[in-house]
Amino acid sequence: MTTPPSPSDFWDLRYTESGWAYGTAPNDFLRAEADRLPSGSVLCLAEGEGRNAVHLAGLGHRVEAVDQSEAGLAKTRLLAAERGVKVQTTCADLATFDLGQGRWQGIVSIFVHLPSPLRQRVHAQVVAALAPGGVLLFEAYAPAQLTLGTGGPRERALLGSLAELTGEFTGLELLVAREVQREVQEGKYHRGTSAVVQIVARKPALASKG
Repeated sequence: MTTPPSPSDFWDLRYTESGWAYGTAPNDFLRAEADRLPSGSVLCLAEGEGRNAVHLAGLGHRVEAVDQSEAGLAKTRLLAAERGVKVQTTCADLATFDLGQGRWQGIVSIFVHLPSPLRQRVHAQVVAALAPGGVLLFEAYAPAQLTLGTGGPRERALLGSLAELTGEFTGLELLVAREVQREVQEGKYHRGTSAVVQIVARKPALASKG
């Protein structure tokens, strides 16, 4: 019986394929909403080959990209060099990665699909890790994506509904919170009409002392 590859092995194999698995252009939702991010340090979760991190670095942010695949991060560094920007890369599993406390002006989660218990834990860390006034940009496939088959996981347990996800970001002010169908064209693995959840949320600023 063949042993299935570990998650890191799976992504290393995908990112060592020729070309770019999800293209080099930033995610459309991130590109449209990036001006909501305050200036400063931005963390990109499970960033893969770096298309979003490199775009944000080009906008002037100090960007750290974390991913469990060193092959993906190698492509992040290559793309950053090609675009003339700097992105810090960290190879780590989100199950053990410490996001810190109140340190990020922005956190980006684009098509990051985790088992529900881990997802809830990571999202609680996101709330804690944002600085006051910091902003989360989030897009992921919705459960309805299972009927479309145009990308993403094929297990319901890896897909959060809008209600589930907004509940996991308690403590943030929701600026955008919607489930929509939209056309996604990102490399060879995200192609076609897709069901997604999109969230933009801000951590309340500290009240000034009178």
